[in-house]
Amino acid sequence: MSNNPGGRQMEGQEAQREQTASMEDYLEAIANLGGERKVVRVKQLSEMVGVRMPSVTSALKKLSEQELVEHERYGGIKLTPEGDKIARDVIRRHEALTRFFSQTLGIDQDLAQEDACKIEHVISPLGMERLAKFMEFMEACPMGGANLPATYEYYLEHGELPRDCLRRSVGNRNRKGDVS
Repeated sequence: MSNNPGGRQMEGQEAQREQTASMEDYLEAIANLGGERKVVRVKQLSEMVGVRMPSVTSALKKLSEQELVEHERYGGIKLTPEGDKIARDVIRRHEALTRFFSQTLGIDQDLAQEDACKIEHVISPLGMERLAKFMEFMEACPMGGANLPATYEYYLEHGELPRDCLRRSVGNRNRKGDVS
């Protein structure tokens, strides 16, 4: 046990963050299971999230109180517009992180999915935005080397690729099209 009184506060924040992450996982799962206007059942959600049905019911009660889902006892589950908005944001973060880990870092797809699922709940909006911008930049300007930080910073500041990137992109396309 810690003598640091701030330690208890930090433990509480971690528990609160974990609950939020858990609720985000439920919303994400409902969106993935539900697709376009399809009603989701508690059993389906239980299987997808990997918890028992009473745990799902308890989570649904909290999500209903927050007006993020519509759920009647023994009935189907539907996201509210606000719940759908949050779920779509979680899915967007998850997909971007998975793509970054697998495509940029070369991590196996299954591990990339697992890591994305953990990080999607704690990454800041700025961190997520910069990660997405970095991926856009690397796809458009794959020059690498010691000049990479400066060219990336230019891209962030100006919202456009440096001229060197544009020349390389055009040059790479021309070379691919050349027939020798």
